[in-house]
Amino acid sequence: MLRIVSLIAGLFLIVRPVASQDALLDSLTLEQRIGQMFMVTLHGAQITEVGQAFLEQWQPGAVVLFTSNVGTPAAMTRLTNAYQQTMRDQNAVPLLIAIDQEGGLVQRLTDGFTQLPGPLILTGAGRTDMPYNVSSMVAEELSAVGINMNLAPVADLETYRENPIIRLRSFGNDPQIAGDALAKYVQGLQAGGVVATLKHFPGHGDTREDSHGELPMIRLDRERLESVEIESFRHGINAGAEVVLVAHIWYSALEPQPGLPASLSHNIVTGILRDELGFDGVVMTDAIDMSAVDLNFSYEEAVLKAVEAGVDIITAGPSIGLPLQERMMQALLDAVQRGEISEERINQSVRRILSVKERYGLFDWQPLDPASADQRVNAENHATVIDDLFNAGTAIAYDRNDLLPLTPDRNAAIIFLATRYQIQNECSTYGGNIRWVGVGDSPSRDEIGWATEAANQSDVAVVFTQNAIYTKEQQDLVNALPPEKTVAVALFSPYDWTTYPNVAAYMTTNSPMRPAVPAACALLFGAIPAQGQLAVTLAPELPAGSRAD
Repeated sequence: MLRIVSLIAGLFLIVRPVASQDALLDSLTLEQRIGQMFMVTLHGAQITEVGQAFLEQWQPGAVVLFTSNVGTPAAMTRLTNAYQQTMRDQNAVPLLIAIDQEGGLVQRLTDGFTQLPGPLILTGAGRTDMPYNVSSMVAEELSAVGINMNLAPVADLETYRENPIIRLRSFGNDPQIAGDALAKYVQGLQAGGVVATLKHFPGHGDTREDSHGELPMIRLDRERLESVEIESFRHGINAGAEVVLVAHIWYSALEPQPGLPASLSHNIVTGILRDELGFDGVVMTDAIDMSAVDLNFSYEEAVLKAVEAGVDIITAGPSIGLPLQERMMQALLDAVQRGEISEERINQSVRRILSVKERYGLFDWQPLDPASADQRVNAENHATVIDDLFNAGTAIAYDRNDLLPLTPDRNAAIIFLATRYQIQNECSTYGGNIRWVGVGDSPSRDEIGWATEAANQSDVAVVFTQNAIYTKEQQDLVNALPPEKTVAVALFSPYDWTTYPNVAAYMTTNSPMRPAVPAACALLFGAIPAQGQLAVTLAPELPAGSRAD
C-alpha cells in the first residue's frame, strides 16, 4: 500500500520553489514515484468518496476524463477542482488531467464548448496559421476548466482509407503536408498551457483492425514505416510535443517477437522513439485495457513489460475499475522491491513527468471559479475562429473548364441533398439564375432523372454529395450529369471524388458541420477567395496540396 506523503515533504512540494528535478524526486517515496507513472480513470461526473480515497491513497500522476466524467464548463471546473484539491490536501504532487479533445469524431467536451471539426480541415486550410489558431482556442477552453493535457493531435496518417479507427481523425495521408499542420497544432496547444500528445506511435493509419477489439498487425517494411508513418511523428517531435502515446499494434518489421505490441516493445519505445528519433519527453501507453493487450497479457504483466520497454505512463481506460488499477500499481511496486526493475528506471520516468508538470505550472495550481467557467471558455467568441477555419479550409481542388465562380450571366442547376436544406438557404442569398433540385440522401432513379434534366438545361451544374464514397446512389447521380459542366462539392469525405473522377471541377469542405455550407456557398459564388488545398492525395494527378490556380 502506498504511504501518504509526509507533511514536511508535501510542504516542500507545494510551498517552496522547486530547486531542481532531483530535489523534488528525492522528496518522494518509492510508492509515490510509482504513482506518478499511472494515468487513472475515475468514473462519474463528481468525485465519489471511493474515488477520493483512491487518490489519497495511491496518489497517481494523472487522471484521464471520459464520457462519464464530462459536463458543462461549470461542472468540469468543479470536478477538476475536486481532483486537484484532493491532491493538495494530501500535500501530493498535482495531477495531469487529460482528455481526448481531437475534434470531429472524437471530442469529449460538447455542452458549452466549441464544436470542433476534424483535423482534415486544418490541413486543408491554405493559411499556415490556422492549425495554430484553432489549437490555441482549444487550449483556452481546456485550461478554462482545469484540464492541462490533450490526448491530441492524432499523428497517424490516413494511409488506408477503410481504417476502422483512424479514418477522418487524421490530418491527412501525406507525411509532409499533414506533418506541417500537426506541428503547428502542437505549438498552439502548448503555447496555451496545455500538454500535447502525439498518437498512436509509430502509426495506426494502415491497420485493418481496431485495437480496441483485437491486436492489429502492420507488415509494412521498415523503409516505408520510416518514410511515411513515422515521418509525421518527426514533425510533431521537432515541434516540441511533450508526450508521445504508443500504439497497441504489432509491427513485424520493427519488433521480431510475434504479437508484441509497440506499447510493450523495447525495440520500438527505446530503440526507435528514444534512441533513433531522440525523443526525451514522456512516453505513455494507449489504454491498457484495450483488447489488443488484455486478450494476450494480464494487466500486471502488461505494466511490467511497458516499463521495461521504456514507457513512462501506463494508462487505464474506462473499463478498468479501481481495484484493478490498484493491482497494476502494486505489481510495479512489488517488481521494484524484488529487484526485477531498478529504482533508477523508475526515477528516469518520474523525472520526465515532474519536469512537464513544472514547465506547465502545475505546482502553482489554484482552484478555478465554476461560476465564471462559461466566460473563461469563451465559446461564443470562438465561433469566429471556426468560421475563419471553414472559409480557409474549403478547397477547390481543380476547375478545368473555368466554371467557378458562378456568375449572373450563366444559369446554374444546384442539386443538393434535401436533408441539408441549409444549402438552398445559404446559397440563395447570392441570387442568380438557379434551378434548385433537392434529392434524397440515396437518390432514386426519378430524382437522378430530374437532376440530369436540370443540368442539361443549365450552363453549370453544381452537385453536393456527402460521403458518396459509401453511397452508390450518390455516385450514380453525379456520374449521370454532363461531366464537362459539373462542379461536385463533397461535404465530408474528400474521397468522394474517387467515385466521380470525371467532373470538371471539384470542391471539398473536409467536414459535414453546419459552417461548411456557408463557406461552400461563398466560395461557389466568389464571395471569398479560394484559399484551401486538398488535405489528402486522391490520385497521382491530385496529390495533397492541390488547389485550383
